[in-house]
This record gives sequence, C-alpha cells and structure tokens, in this order.
Amino acid sequence: MTSDIKAKAELFHTLHEGLLVLPNAWDAISARLVADAGARAVATTSAGVAWSLGAADGGTLGQDRAVDLIARVVAAVDVPVTADIEGGYSDTPDGVAKTVEGVLAAGAVGVNLEDAGAAGLREIADQAERIAAARRAADAADVPLFLNARIDTYLWRVGDTDTRLRETLTRAAAYADAGASGIFVPGVTDVETVAALVEGTTLPLNVMAGPGAPDVATLAGLGVSRISLGSGIAQAAYAVVRRAARQVLSDGTYDELADALDYGELNGLSG
Repeated sequence: MTSDIKAKAELFHTLHEGLLVLPNAWDAISARLVADAGARAVATTSAGVAWSLGAADGGTLGQDRAVDLIARVVAAVDVPVTADIEGGYSDTPDGVAKTVEGVLAAGAVGVNLEDAGAAGLREIADQAERIAAARRAADAADVPLFLNARIDTYLWRVGDTDTRLRETLTRAAAYADAGASGIFVPGVTDVETVAALVEGTTLPLNVMAGPGAPDVATLAGLGVSRISLGSGIAQAAYAVVRRAARQVLSDGTYDELADALDYGELNGLSG
C-alpha cells in the first residue's frame, strides 16, 4: 500500500473528532458532485451502487462488481472514500477479509460492515469475528482502516424500546473490542435515543438522516460524530427520472427538467 492511502486513512479518522457529514454517492460523477459541494470525504451507498449496476440492494451485487465501482469512485475524487460493503459480500469471516483487501486495493480507507444477513441479525459473536477478520486484513495491509460497524437493531425493531437500546449498546461494546472504529445505527434519529447512544458507547456514533430528522446542528449538539444520508440522494435522483419520463410520455411537456444541472458543468466535472 502507498503512503497516500495511509495518509488518507489517518485523515479520515481525524475527521470523526468533530462532525463529519457525508452526502452519499453511488458512481463517479455523483462522487465528484459531492466533493465539489465541499464534502471532506465521500461515502458510497450500497443501495445506490447496486441500483446503478442493475442489482438489488441486500448482498446481491457481489464482491468483484462492488470493488470495481469503489475503485472508480476513488479515482474520481481526491478526498478520502469510505465504502458501504453491506455484510462484506460473504458468509464467512475469511470472505469478509478478502472483500476488505479488495476495498483497500481500490484505494478506499473506510468501510461500513453491517450485522444483518438475509435471515436477520447475526449473533454478536459471529459479527465480532467478521469485524476482527476485517481488522486483521487492514492491519496486514498496514492501513488504519476506519471500520464503521453498522448495527441494525432499530431497522429490525429488536424487542421493545428499552431492550433495543440495551442490545445496541451490547453489540457496540463487542464490536469495539473486535476492532471497530465507529458504530452506525440507522433507523434512529429521535434526540433521546441518539443522546443515549452517544453516552453509552466509546466509539464515534454515525446516524442516518433525512427528511423529518433533526438538523445537522442539533445532531452535532447531541455528540454525533458522523451524519450520512444513505440512499436518500440516489432515491431523489431516480425520482426525477421517473417524473420526467412520465411527464413527457403522458402530456408531452418537459417541466421536470427545469432545474437540471448545466451540461457544460457536468461535462467539466467528468473530465
């Protein structure tokens, strides 16, 4: 590994000492638009990546295609890139390690690794083993990978409110011991729960925000270290495709294209 990727990895870690806001990208041009807007790093969205390649989200894309897309995003921007690798595109810790090796070879310096599989949440010990395998792969490459351990207890609505919080914090502690750098708890933005998660873990907390969530300043005030938008921007972009297509095919008008980006600007960013 080059000194450049190691330096980017170290920088990416320091960005979590304050507040890191990540509008997620899914291809090279969306990554360049995010960076051009002033983002200090670029995160991929696994859903957006999968959709752009004609696959469904949820582990169907496969390791090789995912890593190839990550490499394209890394090549498109100068800022650090962190990749959403879902469950590691493998059922085994060794397979997760192989995926991480590919991600690092592609030049990314962070990953999201989720603890849900097709059948639901993985056992804590199983996921801890997968995290540890990912960490060993990064250590072997001599890159301080930022390993963001995604905890899906709120998405899967585990137990009641109190049980869900306890389970989340138990998982966070186990994942920290296994080598995680941060925890990512999608599906929760209410201020009481976010504050409890910040207080209950030693790792930087990442939440996923969108319409209806507290604004960035409020989440920062609660102690959140990282805010991402998940597949939200990709979903909004594809909504424009649907509206514009339906409009021209139904009433023959073009108003949905009125706020389009300038051709020359996009072409310039692509060069």
